[in-house]
Amino acid sequence: MKIRSIAPALTLVAALSLAACSGTDDGTDAPDATDDTASAPADETSEATDDGADMAAPFGPTCADVPTTGAGSFDGMSEDPVATAAGNNADLSTLVDLVGLAGLGDTLNTTEDITVFAPANAAFEALPPETVEAVQADPDGLLTTVLTYHVVPERIAPEDLAGTFTTLQGAELTVEGSGADFTVGADAATVVCGNVQTANATVYIIDGVLMPPSE
Repeated sequence: MKIRSIAPALTLVAALSLAACSGTDDGTDAPDATDDTASAPADETSEATDDGADMAAPFGPTCADVPTTGAGSFDGMSEDPVATAAGNNADLSTLVDLVGLAGLGDTLNTTEDITVFAPANAAFEALPPETVEAVQADPDGLLTTVLTYHVVPERIAPEDLAGTFTTLQGAELTVEGSGADFTVGADAATVVCGNVQTANATVYIIDGVLMPPSE
């Protein structure tokens, strides 16, 4: 996707074409354009493209643990809807099991343009056992309420992530931070690998489980 290697070549072709067409009548070539004039647009374009590529890349300390190839890689996940893609990520296996228990897999896979704040396995392991047992015992009620609180019905890019959003569950969720450092919810779960793209969702993997506010 980078155009750094192409832009200088296009600039050289343009400069040669200009020289061939702009000689004076007495056979003397017209003065060449300065190097600064010829190269500045190409450099600016390259820098803008590089910045755009950086903004589009996943970020966060655990992104390095994601496989570089296969269905669980960033490229592989981008080809599948979100529940299927999460199933190919070993660090999201607990979340995937709970989504299946609540019967939400098809809903997540078929809903267009959503953002999912996906707790990593360690986030569930940090919960008190009685909390885990309680949500598992009520898949159509408490479990569904908790899981849908992790979903926002719109794609949120990193530059728009700081703010307050209405979740699929109905309550509001606040994200704070900037750049590559964000916390989510009242308990300030940290985004550990963000801006992961799937076919229908943008995923931010977090290190905590988000609990909706009490009625």
